[in-house]
Amino acid sequence: MAVKIRLKRMGAKKSPFYRIVVADSRSPRDGRFIETIGTYNPVAEPAEVKINEDLALKWLQNGAKPSDTVRNLLSKQGILEKFHNLKYGK
Repeated sequence: MAVKIRLKRMGAKKSPFYRIVVADSRSPRDGRFIETIGTYNPVAEPAEVKINEDLALKWLQNGAKPSDTVRNLLSKQGILEKFHNLKYGK
């Protein structure tokens, strides 16, 4: 089972709000997911990003692959750097 960390769209038309979820890559974008690890609100100024760091690191260590947008969000939060340091023992 290929597991992805990706965005699940919520909110109203023209007012998007996203949940950052861990899901099977075969499930639909807004469909079944395994766990919610954070939120992303691009409408707010500046954009609000809240990610549970422990859950994100756990799933990355278990082999979950982030989507491109989620990779950027994790990178800005400094979570990918921590994951890299844990993985390569620095």
